[in-house]
Amino acid sequence: MKEKVRCGWSIKEAIYIEYHDKEWGTPVHDDQKLFEFLVLESFQAGLSWLTVLKKRENFRKAFAQFDVKKVAKFDAKKVDTLMQDAGIIRNGLKIAAAINNAKCFLAIQKEFGSFDKYVWGFVGGKPIVNKRKSLSDVPPTTAISDAMSKDMGKRGFKFRGSTICYAFMQAVGMVDDHIDECWKKAKK
Repeated sequence: MKEKVRCGWSIKEAIYIEYHDKEWGTPVHDDQKLFEFLVLESFQAGLSWLTVLKKRENFRKAFAQFDVKKVAKFDAKKVDTLMQDAGIIRNGLKIAAAINNAKCFLAIQKEFGSFDKYVWGFVGGKPIVNKRKSLSDVPPTTAISDAMSKDMGKRGFKFRGSTICYAFMQAVGMVDDHIDECWKKAKK
C-alpha cells in the first residue's frame, strides 16, 4: 500500500503526523477552539511547535479548557499557580498575554458577535488555498497576517506579531499551506 504524502515538517514525530492529519489547515469556526489556537500560537513564539503540542493537554487543564471567560478572570494567585506548573511553558509575559488576550477576545465577541466572524473576515470568510511545491515556498508572514497583527494590536492584544498571526491562520485553516502533493491539500 502506498504511503500518504504529507508536508515534510509533519513526518518527524507521531504527534506531528496526528496534528497534521486531523487539524492543521482544517477550517475552525468554533470560538473556543480559535481561542485555544491563539493562546498556543502565542506560547510557541521562540520555541518549536513540537514543544507546544507535547504540552497541549497540560495547557488545556491549566487554562480551563480554554474557556475564554474563565481565563479572562485569572488573577495574580492563578498566575502564580501557572508559573509553578511544569506541564506548561512557564513564561510570565506569555501567561499575562493569554489573560490580556482573553479580555480582548471577549471584547471582539461583543463587537462582532463572535471571534470567528472577526478573524475570518481577514480572508473574506473562506480559506485561501496557496500553491506550495515545498516548505521553502511558505512565507513566515503575508500582507493579511500583517493587517491582522496590526488590527489586533490596536485592540490591545499581546504576542500577536505577524508571524504568530500567520501560524494561527495556517493552524485554523484560514490559509491552506499544505504542499501541493500532500493528501490534505484542498483541490481547487
